[in-house]
Amino acid sequence: MRSVSIIGVGLSKFGEQWDKSFRELVAEAGVKAIQDSGLEGREIQAVFGGTMASGKFIGQEHIGALIADQLGLNPLPSTRMEAACASGGVALRNAFTAVASGMYDVVAVGGVEKMTEVSTEAAADALGGAGDQETELFHGATFPALYALLARAHMEKFGTTEEMLASAAVKNHANAVHNPYAQFQRAITIEDVLNSAPVSSPLKLLDCSPITDGAAALLLCETSKAKKIAKQPVEIIASAQASDSLALTGRKSLTELNATKIAARQAFEMAKAKPEQVDFAEVHDCFTIAEILAIEDIGFFKKGEGGKATLAGETAIGGSRPINTSGGLKGKGHPVGATGIAQAIEAYWQLNEKAGKRQVKGAKLGLSHNVGGSGATAVVHVYRRV
Repeated sequence: MRSVSIIGVGLSKFGEQWDKSFRELVAEAGVKAIQDSGLEGREIQAVFGGTMASGKFIGQEHIGALIADQLGLNPLPSTRMEAACASGGVALRNAFTAVASGMYDVVAVGGVEKMTEVSTEAAADALGGAGDQETELFHGATFPALYALLARAHMEKFGTTEEMLASAAVKNHANAVHNPYAQFQRAITIEDVLNSAPVSSPLKLLDCSPITDGAAALLLCETSKAKKIAKQPVEIIASAQASDSLALTGRKSLTELNATKIAARQAFEMAKAKPEQVDFAEVHDCFTIAEILAIEDIGFFKKGEGGKATLAGETAIGGSRPINTSGGLKGKGHPVGATGIAQAIEAYWQLNEKAGKRQVKGAKLGLSHNVGGSGATAVVHVYRRV
């Protein structure tokens, strides 16, 4: 297997992009990534794109062909990847595999979602497709309700409090203040979270990630060639993916996401690294409880200690294990198909010391964690400076 590195990245502004179309978001992120790499479009050999529900959000399918067409990359092979909110992470993993295998030297990989063209009810219906329609959604269990069940189980077993959950949102908003691409560049307090409107107890509005428009793209290159092209390529030293029961009823536990545990373990084995060596991580915080579960299941904190560590500031920039320096899904926004790619872009910026006021000093090893649905898909990547 060959070494693979990121050589260029591009990101659109995340948020309610009513003045930009799906195609324009694709073009913005894609052109930025190509320009950042220093390559010409003709040097790209294949395209992988992640999007979850473009058919329901904007009535457009056949996204692989649309991306290649919009970026002037015809007749390259261009493939759409779908794994719910992990679509971007899965696209990155497949692009990584394509280069690592030797089939291609240079590929483009991206993610995009345009979610604000429909009503909140229609968006919830589209996102509900990531769960089990027969056993969950049909009976009214929306995604906030499913994650609320996970939160209740964690609170009862480990004593996790609503203040601990809220502290994850507060920390991520504080990081997003310094991210010009973030949807919410404003700080919030624990009181703001606790007093926000109830969604599904114990989760409140500010425990939940928003509905977002946005696109993200990056270029991957075989590492020996990347060193000749890019000033500071970032190597992907591990890529792992795991699956679990689509419905919560099929899970062995409601206080852990087994797909995350397996993917993280495999990623650390591939990287020949341990959780304590990771300098920062972007984890899937679609709800505050999701971040608590992630930092425990990846191995950064002992099971049941994630909430306490977050409230104590250990996951803040300057803490023992900075989490979601970009602002995460909560503060930066969550255009579902783009999220996994945007996480990799934050890793690229952190390892190149281009993260500005949210920079983790001396960062040498980073990790991203992207989840589909309530945990039926998990993708973990590990990155380091070349």
